[in-house]
Formats: sequence, C-alpha cells, structure tokens
Amino acid sequence: MRIAYDHQAFCLQKTGGISRYFCRLAEELALTQQVGIFAPFYRNQYLKALSKALVHGYPVNDYPPKIAGLFVGANAMLSSPLMRAWQPDVVHETYFSFKATGPAPLVSGAKAACPRVVTVFDMISELELEAKKEAATDLEVSAKFAAVSRADHVICISEHTRQDLLRLFNIPKQKTSVIHLGCDVPQFAQTNPVAVQNHPRPYLLYVGLRGGYKNFARLVKAIAASSQIRHEFDLIAFGGDAFSEQEQALIQQLGFAPSQIRQQAGSDQELSRLYSEAAAFVYPSTYEGFGLPPLEAMAHNCPVVSSHRSSMPEVIGSAAEFFDPESIDAMTFALERVLFSTERADELRQKGQARLKEFTWQRCAQETLRVYKELIFSSGTD
Repeated sequence: MRIAYDHQAFCLQKTGGISRYFCRLAEELALTQQVGIFAPFYRNQYLKALSKALVHGYPVNDYPPKIAGLFVGANAMLSSPLMRAWQPDVVHETYFSFKATGPAPLVSGAKAACPRVVTVFDMISELELEAKKEAATDLEVSAKFAAVSRADHVICISEHTRQDLLRLFNIPKQKTSVIHLGCDVPQFAQTNPVAVQNHPRPYLLYVGLRGGYKNFARLVKAIAASSQIRHEFDLIAFGGDAFSEQEQALIQQLGFAPSQIRQQAGSDQELSRLYSEAAAFVYPSTYEGFGLPPLEAMAHNCPVVSSHRSSMPEVIGSAAEFFDPESIDAMTFALERVLFSTERADELRQKGQARLKEFTWQRCAQETLRVYKELIFSSGTD
C-alpha cells in the first residue's frame, strides 16, 4: 500500500505533538508499507530525523517570520503535484485546510480520487465558540470543518474527542474511529547519566502551557492551601512561557518563598530527568483531547495526580489519584494522599507501568493501517 502524508504539520510546526504523531506513525508503517511524506521545504525537527527515503522535500532552518504564511502556501502548491505523481492509495492530511491536497477530487468521467483521512486531536476551539453562544454556522466556516467534511474517514485520538466531534459537527458516527496515541518509553535516564539535576527540595512537576483550561492557577492555590505541602515541596512548571505578571503576583500574594514555584524550559532530556526525579506529576486540566504527559510520567515511574475531566479517565484508567479540577480542596486532598503515603505512590507507579503497555506506536500504527485498508477496499480503488 502507498500511504501519503501531506505537508501541513511539518511546515506549521518546528516541534509539537501533532508533527511528532505523524512522524511516529510514518516510521511504524514504513516497516511494512510504502510511505511518502510530501513537504517540499519543511522546518520540522522530527521530520529531519526521519529516513530520507520517506521524505519528499528538503529541510530548512526556519521561515522568515513576516512571510511564513507564504512558505506554507508554497508548500501546498508544490506538494500536490508531487503527491499525484506518486499515485498514493490513501492520503492522510496532517492538519486542517479548506482545500484538499494531493490527488484532485472527483471530476466527471475521471477515476475516483484515492480515499482521504484526517485526524482530530481535540475540539477545544469549537467548545469555546459554543460557550460564547456563537451561531452554529460559525462552527462550519473553519478549515477543520472543511477537512472533516471532505474526509472519507476521521480518526479521533480519544472517545471523548469523538463525542465532541459528533455533537458539534454532526457527522455520521460510522465515518469515525477512535485510535489512541502511542507513548515513547524514554531512554534518557539510562543513556545520559550526566544530566542529574540539583534540586534542594523534593518537587511536584507540571508540564505544558498554563492558561485557561490548563488550570495552573488553581493548582498553585491548592498547594498554598496545604501547610505541609508548602513546607516540604517545590513546584516546577516545565515548558510554556516565563511566568506572566499575573502569575507572579498570584505566587507572591499566596506567600510562596522565592524560587519555590519556578518555570523551567529545556530539552526532552531535561524534561525526562525532571519526570524521573519528581515526587509526583500533576495534571489539573479541565479539558484534553488525549493528554500524553500523564503517560510520559508513568514511563518515568512517576506517580500521577490528575483531573477526572474529559479524556483523562479514558487514557489514565486507574493509574492516577483523581480530583475535581474545579475544587481546590479536592486537588489539595489528592496531592496529600499521594505525597504523604509511600504505599499509595508505589501503587500508582505499579498501575502506571501496567497502563503504559496499552499505548504503543505499534498498536496505533496497526489500527490506523486497518482504517486505510477498509477505506481502500470499500472505495474499490485497490
């Protein structure tokens, strides 16, 4: 089978979860299928690390900021004829656009275009529109709606995301599948022993952006509500931008000592070490399309304390201490239950190791390949 991936994720992202997903998928599928990624001039770091036999394009360091959009558009124009000439059996669009890439849609008397697949990772923007009481038509003027509508099949990365998609876009359920992501088991702890961090006190770890539904402010307040946690633990927020003035004011207002709550950025190796040495990983988000960080924490044998909202119970199973993300008291209680109980922390580590086995890229690729094969069989283009 000839499987084509378009340029979008690899031109829009230098790094990021979406482009990493497609690179891992392509790597696994290339073991048994013919895979082509069509990105004429790409800036994605993960794609640069893939076998050159898979990539139809050339790496660039970056696009000039003022004309980055022109480069993305140029990639769209250049990649479509390359993909058509390659004659794929199936096209998987790597992000959302108003116009299809690759083989043209059906025209009168012409051979049917090959089946088209798109992956939906979350419905956060659409839920925000809904919360603002925007008109239903506003949901239908987006590139995401256009991509989902023209796709022959839509992969959702969690059942929760699928339910949001079905309700908000009103598409047939039989046009969708749920395929969970894989999680890379890290090797940095074994291969990079020099990267030991110096932390004077034990710490909780938070990973990612912090605004809005990520619920970071409530986490800070939950820690402040426990004199025992405040006395014994720091909080490290990895990733995102430096603390805003509003965040700094909150931290100061709650009486935290200097550097007790700190933001840190760095490489995957540094994040891996932080996971490995953290007393617990905390995930207070009120919404996630999937949520890889808890699985990454499990891969580092780090106990997980998580919100019980959206896709989190689906992904995490019983391998976390759950809490209501809108209740500061519930969050504080859950943190104390793990941080001050060796037995509970060890139990969560064991459950995390077992849960992690269900989220491999091999399984993700096999289930995705099954979708491709069923589409090709039903379209009669095989």
